[in-house]
Amino acid sequence: MTTKKTIFLFLFINVIFLYSSFAQNYSAVDKIVLKYPKSFNTTEELAEKIGKDFNSEYDKARAIYSWIAFNIKYDYAAFLKPQRSQGFSYRNEAEKQKKIQQLEDKLTQNTFKSHKAVCEGFTALYQHLASLTGLKCEVIKGDSKTRLDDIGREDLDSNHAWNIVSIDKKWRLIDVTWGQGYFDNNKGRMVNDFSPVYFDTDPDYFFAKHFPDSGSYLGNKLSKEDFLNGPLLYNKAIEGDHKIKEPESGIIEAKTGEKITFLIKNISKSDQFYYLNRKNQPVKISNGKERKDGLEFQIIIDKNIGDYITFFLDTNSIVSFKVDMK
Repeated sequence: MTTKKTIFLFLFINVIFLYSSFAQNYSAVDKIVLKYPKSFNTTEELAEKIGKDFNSEYDKARAIYSWIAFNIKYDYAAFLKPQRSQGFSYRNEAEKQKKIQQLEDKLTQNTFKSHKAVCEGFTALYQHLASLTGLKCEVIKGDSKTRLDDIGREDLDSNHAWNIVSIDKKWRLIDVTWGQGYFDNNKGRMVNDFSPVYFDTDPDYFFAKHFPDSGSYLGNKLSKEDFLNGPLLYNKAIEGDHKIKEPESGIIEAKTGEKITFLIKNISKSDQFYYLNRKNQPVKISNGKERKDGLEFQIIIDKNIGDYITFFLDTNSIVSFKVDMK
């Protein structure tokens, strides 16, 4: 194998289990926030700074997102060994709500001062700063899809939290935890990599990766089964608006030799578009036909296809499917 082909294959192998990484696209708001101090004495001081620099609700909400994503790191050690929930006693509903608020305030301040947290800390801090800048914001808890094993898994308890914030009388979806970076399976650690795609995310993409426990869905409501059985999308799919038109399910059930049709938005025949076979070798899509809705192509399901099939645009993962051979 030539050196060029070896390097190319190495790139594919090293991105298959990662969120796709792409060149950072900072907005005008992000560039201003990048110049902010990494630490402020109080959350009120930070909120006052944001209020002075930005007038619109949208820019304020984005500034909060950016500062948290730039400065708060995901505490993977705490994720692996979570603390036990704190219990407390109360005499009436008012006292209960007061103690809950005290715990939330403690979480917010710990996140702000330590510069590290899991998703509950990220969302609590975002909600707190949003409130200080005059924005209405809520924390939503639910399920999430981040790994190949999540495709078609059995229902589990809540494992994630995110925010919705009202901007110009419209609720927007925000996941600042995922905006700060991702977990690198090869290195076994978190990688700080600012991603703007989880600020005001298109609901179709957001709810392909998030399923709320309750409350307003803010989009076309799927069943939990449809959510769990859907394909796994990566950041590049959201950034490039690569909606998966076909197949709808993330679980491909097929007999050996059967052809499965795919249709992905905003992909062309001239793109470097591939999937990895069982040997982790890149296989270029060569039978694609450009349609109005995107690139249509077929894959033959045979012994060369692994348990999962992941498609790449250049060296960025787009979407993964689970393969169930009949």
